[in-house]
Amino acid sequence: MAQTANLTTGPSLARILGAPFALLGRGLVALAEAGPRMQQVRRLNELSDDDLAALGTTRPEMVRKIFGGSLYL
Repeated sequence: MAQTANLTTGPSLARILGAPFALLGRGLVALAEAGPRMQQVRRLNELSDDDLAALGTTRPEMVRKIFGGSLYL
């Protein structure tokens, strides 16, 4: 029978030094997800292709409307 030992030490230096960057990254993602464009994208994702066809538009057209000139498609 094999035996293993799990040695746990304190937080690693890499984790300590990387923590502010990880926090900044999570903050930027939260900020982007809370924006009005992402809310529009969520509503768009709730629509089926049939719903969009009934509105006379397509998903790519709606994405272009939502992001306007800020995203190159």
